[in-house]
Amino acid sequence: MRRRPMTIRRQGGIALLEALLAAVILAIGLLGTIGLQARSYSALSEAGMRAEATIAVNQLLGMMNTDLANLDDYAVAKGAQPDEKLATWLEDTRARIPGAEVTVTLARAGGTTRTAVTIAIGWQRSAASQRNTHRVTAYLAEST
Repeated sequence: MRRRPMTIRRQGGIALLEALLAAVILAIGLLGTIGLQARSYSALSEAGMRAEATIAVNQLLGMMNTDLANLDDYAVAKGAQPDEKLATWLEDTRARIPGAEVTVTLARAGGTTRTAVTIAIGWQRSAASQRNTHRVTAYLAEST
């Protein structure tokens, strides 16, 4: 009986398969990194707008605190045109926060000189993004 010589089978193409698999894994990783970069840019932009809104609120509260006798003049309903006292402030705010909508409500505490002031500044960064609102409530009181 004659024995057949053993043939050695080569694993041809396995290195190519490993290289393709490594390229796919690298591509998925790069896409994930690009997605994270886009999300971080969006979050940074929102944080910048929120910081600008905080600065604008502090400016308005400072104006109101120096004019406590005329606090009612600072009230602004949603979508209403503000009083002339707020015209310059609102123009500056809209220059820093494009499309900003401002609402200012006042609530006097009965029997005290304390007034709760709620200032809401809303904006929308782009048509595809959601509307954001930065709301601050502060209490102003006349000194005794």
